[in-house]
Amino acid sequence: MSAAVESLDAILAGPHVWRGQGNTSDTVSGIPTGHAELDVLLPGRGWPVGALTEIFVERPGIGELQLLIPAAAQLTRNARWLAMIAPPYLPYAPAMAACGIHLKHMLLLSPQSKDEQAWAGEQLLGSGNCGAMLLWNDHLQDRTLRRLQHAAEHSGALAVLFRTRRAQPFVSAALRLHVSRSNGRTVIQVLKRRGGGIPAPVQLDLHASLSQRVPATPQPRSTVLANTCLQNAQ
Repeated sequence: MSAAVESLDAILAGPHVWRGQGNTSDTVSGIPTGHAELDVLLPGRGWPVGALTEIFVERPGIGELQLLIPAAAQLTRNARWLAMIAPPYLPYAPAMAACGIHLKHMLLLSPQSKDEQAWAGEQLLGSGNCGAMLLWNDHLQDRTLRRLQHAAEHSGALAVLFRTRRAQPFVSAALRLHVSRSNGRTVIQVLKRRGGGIPAPVQLDLHASLSQRVPATPQPRSTVLANTCLQNAQ
């Protein structure tokens, strides 16, 4: 085998190369989502690290943050920072703590402009201390998204961009999901994943899932969960 062929094989075996077909779960690192039905659909059996994930939501506050709670809780328990940038609703700290988030390892940032929000995301990913960077932003230019992607690739962190249907998808995102609600359940549709193929949507009961994770607390459980994270009361 020639050196050129060996070099090409090494490149194609890399975790950041999307070949479009085949299962890459053996080479792509992932953080378990905490939802077994979703993990089986994702290369690496979890949220990709060192890459940018796009999550399109039917409307903000539909339950997108609850989807990340198990992974975020695990990261903060491991003393990794959870950074939330410009969420559309103020997270409810007691509920976050009740669901396992270590608040001392949580950052909430509200930069004024969209460019400042993206800059903050880049800096957090580049710090080497961030376990998960969650950013809500519909209005980023391609060059800005490429910088975020570059920062994510060198971070070893979970980087998630939450967006609404108005936003133009970022072509280089490693994973793209759509989140909606139906009959009281959260519907997750995989729009793009490494390895190719579009699986059938999965429906999750996030309320029940979080209920199982909430430890004993002086607050009534129903009160905690009713105020969890970014849940829209509408």
